[in-house]
Amino acid sequence: MKFYSTNNKDQKVSLKEAVIKGLAPDQGLYMPEEIPILHPSFIENLPALSFQEIGYEVINAVFGKDLTEEQIIDLVDHTLSFDAPLVKVEEDVYSLELFHGPTLAFKDFGARFCSKLMSLLVENQKVRVLVATSGDTGSAVANGFYKVPGVEVIILYPTGKVSELQEKQFTTLGENITALEVDGVFDDCQSMVKEAFLDQELNKEMLLTSANSINIARWIPQCLYYFYAYSRLPASDKKLVFSVPSGNFGNIAAGMLAERMGLPIHTFVAATNVNKVVPDFLKGVPFRARPSLQTISNSMDVGNPSNFYRLLDLYPEPNTLKEMIRGYFYDDATTREAMQEVKAKTGYTMDPHGAVAYLGLKDFMATNPGYLGVFLETAHPGKFRDVVEAVHQEEVVLPERLAAFLDGEKKTERMANDYQEFKAYLLSKK
Repeated sequence: MKFYSTNNKDQKVSLKEAVIKGLAPDQGLYMPEEIPILHPSFIENLPALSFQEIGYEVINAVFGKDLTEEQIIDLVDHTLSFDAPLVKVEEDVYSLELFHGPTLAFKDFGARFCSKLMSLLVENQKVRVLVATSGDTGSAVANGFYKVPGVEVIILYPTGKVSELQEKQFTTLGENITALEVDGVFDDCQSMVKEAFLDQELNKEMLLTSANSINIARWIPQCLYYFYAYSRLPASDKKLVFSVPSGNFGNIAAGMLAERMGLPIHTFVAATNVNKVVPDFLKGVPFRARPSLQTISNSMDVGNPSNFYRLLDLYPEPNTLKEMIRGYFYDDATTREAMQEVKAKTGYTMDPHGAVAYLGLKDFMATNPGYLGVFLETAHPGKFRDVVEAVHQEEVVLPERLAAFLDGEKKTERMANDYQEFKAYLLSKK
């Protein structure tokens, strides 16, 4: 299959080029030239299939023209080596727990798929993976690519704006993983990475690629857990709504891809913190990037979400996008309140991002009866231990593999919010 840029559908590239380039030369994001529609019998039979069996079918539909059956099985088995359980929280309200992977965040799915696919496509070439992170992307990519031969990962993150555990997960590994602390916000890090991909001089000297959700190899496999969640829901005549905590909007765009492939999702809720450019757009305000604001749900502290243009591409008809997605936003005080109330009523502990998604789902369902709702819990509460413990006034017990990172020694290099300094750094590594 060929892949086109969201900025120019006539410019098409191969799977290898789309994955290795990450970002199109015209700054567009790559999209598959056709979205395969899965047979209704497959959708009907989903409850009888395992997570892996679902993955084989979906990935084959997208990548089957470019990869062998053996490669697809290998990719899916590597990616889906842990569960994504669906937990009933209240009547008609379920949490899709996506934090049971190596770094306890949903990005483990995409990072593992991306690293495996990249290793299949890159032949005897030294590749530098540039990553901007507001928290979980850095840890997932670092651990997904850790010690992968021929790949060097360089992670840019805003100093002082990620949780201690998130930071430790990508600054203590060493080997082929380097962390750069940038004096700025996430959008500054993302801007520097994008500029590097478009710098012709730099790209003549080295092979650069991305493992952010702008890369199709990170983005597309995220659609798998929407199919899996649907397969584990109780049979119901009610319409289905997914509420997704949204920062760079890759996660909700993956859900929309699943819907376009035939999964019967009726509505999506884009739930954000006060960085609300997309909820504002959905209510009629022209889309305009803004400086990001710092919140307790830091992985959503994004003022210029890259995947917004994938949303427009998936639903290009006028007003269709606004009919498919409802936008809600919440401040930190409201988020904390929801965490407290759900814990008190149900015993269920949410991280700040899951709490924002829960709020969006409940507000949507309050005015739209007749829905079955799923909100995405994208990270283990322990990754935001300081916030969660302060809210509940009790200790969060960390999973052993998460606690182990705290003993590691942080190793970073400080960098100004200056592209030329970043470019000079990269050139010194060639």
